[in-house]
Amino acid sequence: MNTFNRFVGLTLSLGLFLACGNKPKSLPYDYEAAAEAFASDESFYPILDEELEVYQALHAQGELKAVYTDQEEAINQLMHNKVWLAFTTRQLSQREQESLKARSFIPRCIPIAYDGLAIIVNNANPDTCISVKDFRRILSGEVTQWKEIYPNSKLGEIDVTFDNPKSSTVTYCVDSILGGKPIDSKNIGAVKKSADVIDWVERHENAIGIIGSNWLNDKRDTTNVTFKKNITVMKVSRLDSATAYNSFKPYQYYIYNGNYPFIRTIYALLNEPRSGVPTGFAHFCRLPKGQMIIFRSGLLPVQAGMEVRTVNVTKE
Repeated sequence: MNTFNRFVGLTLSLGLFLACGNKPKSLPYDYEAAAEAFASDESFYPILDEELEVYQALHAQGELKAVYTDQEEAINQLMHNKVWLAFTTRQLSQREQESLKARSFIPRCIPIAYDGLAIIVNNANPDTCISVKDFRRILSGEVTQWKEIYPNSKLGEIDVTFDNPKSSTVTYCVDSILGGKPIDSKNIGAVKKSADVIDWVERHENAIGIIGSNWLNDKRDTTNVTFKKNITVMKVSRLDSATAYNSFKPYQYYIYNGNYPFIRTIYALLNEPRSGVPTGFAHFCRLPKGQMIIFRSGLLPVQAGMEVRTVNVTKE
């Protein structure tokens, strides 16, 4: 009996000694700090700020800050465990996914909306239709003067303005319009954010700006068919010769039926190792209430069940 007790005592002491000598390793990231915010391309500021406001009003424990930057920096913060959630217009590359999986993460990609990439010009510009072909020629540097596209134009040099050199709009133009070739024109520049693009175009008659359509909707118009009055949104045609009849603006319906050519998907890139607030917010954007906010903003929700009606308009 005494031998048994001594054996048990020895076993317990040894167990305590081993437990003290083998402390669990600290995690290679600060979970709580990364869970306090999400990163996003700045062009999604209007819609995500509204989503976040509603989400936090409905969830008492849903404190989350937004960090608006360029798309590549948002993904960089996700890759380096600075945030667990990033909103972008591209999915993680194969190399990025493999890097996260090698560190025992399980990255997820959740599409939440479709956005039209809008082309805007000054209200004094009489030419408001453009073809995909001519827009590509502008981005490539093949065309630098307005009269090269519109022979009667007197606006001179085309002044092209992006929101940020590393933004999702630049990425889309390079990948989807130029086929991977770099933007190459001395007439092309970038400001710092989307609001600056609108301001620049409003003040320069020869300017053309590229911007996410969610920045342009007039909140007073519940039908989502009115864009801001201080600039003009161009109609875009898939045909080589653009006319008012074969060109379309980035309205929800034309994004829905594919008539508008410049459409991009907005993704929530999620890498949270737990199901915390970032995960909750990402999924909220995909749920009915979150999708309704997207719909009312003028973007097209991924869960869109649009009802299209034909309306006859008569003039008295």
